[in-house]
Amino acid sequence: MRVLGRLSRVTRIVERELKSLFSEFGLERGEFDVLATLRRGGASDGMTAGMLARSSMVTSGAVTNRLDRLVAKGYITREIDPANRRAVIVALTPAGRDLIDRAVAAHLDNERRILAALDQDRQDDLAAALRALLLSLGDEATDPRPLGDP
Repeated sequence: MRVLGRLSRVTRIVERELKSLFSEFGLERGEFDVLATLRRGGASDGMTAGMLARSSMVTSGAVTNRLDRLVAKGYITREIDPANRRAVIVALTPAGRDLIDRAVAAHLDNERRILAALDQDRQDDLAAALRALLLSLGDEATDPRPLGDP
């Protein structure tokens, strides 16, 4: 009970901290995830909506809603793929790239602040223990590439 209770409390606190940070940029967490995924992808020509759905592990309907909001805000474009007219290519606009670069820098600072009580060895141990727990519960998702990595 100690472990699960603490995990639950940590989750609530971290979610609150992330929501607060993302709102400073006018984003919801799912919108941040889409922009960060596009930025991590590094390709200036974008990604398909299906690729975004697979990387975020949410339904295509959820991705569509996120994309609609981000298009309305001017942070992404959606274009029919000329090579495959059934696919839609999603790409960052210059405003979206600028926003996500600023938001990621602030997010990384926020993560460092949240984890400041743990030195690197303790963070590594905690990450390994949580990964083992996730795998034992059937979660086979791969960890995303860190936002600061090219």
